[in-house]
Amino acid sequence: MMTKLGIDTYRKTLSALRERIAEDASQLQDEALRTGEGEASGNLSHVPIHMADLGTDSFEQEFTLGVLENDEQKLKEIDAALERIEQGTFGRCEECGKDLSKERLEALPYTRYCVECARNLQ
Repeated sequence: MMTKLGIDTYRKTLSALRERIAEDASQLQDEALRTGEGEASGNLSHVPIHMADLGTDSFEQEFTLGVLENDEQKLKEIDAALERIEQGTFGRCEECGKDLSKERLEALPYTRYCVECARNLQ
């Protein structure tokens, strides 16, 4: 069973992590939109665009969007963890019901599962 101090510590950790990831996601979204706008607005120089440059730009935009999607998933998991704190179920595995280890929560504070159940669910 987790103490009130422990719960408050995880709440603060999760809130700070959420803030950082949300800020990163916002910057990535701006970057992805800027990349898309640059292509849509056309090339202002008189140098023709090389196909390899277009491929690189496309790859970078897809990569950025992939990272953004990952960040959005983490934000959902963090919100769910904060909700579990409010419900009093934080720190227990959603699969087997056992208490999550301190090490597991320190490594992944928004985790839903103990290591064993996470492996079995993959």
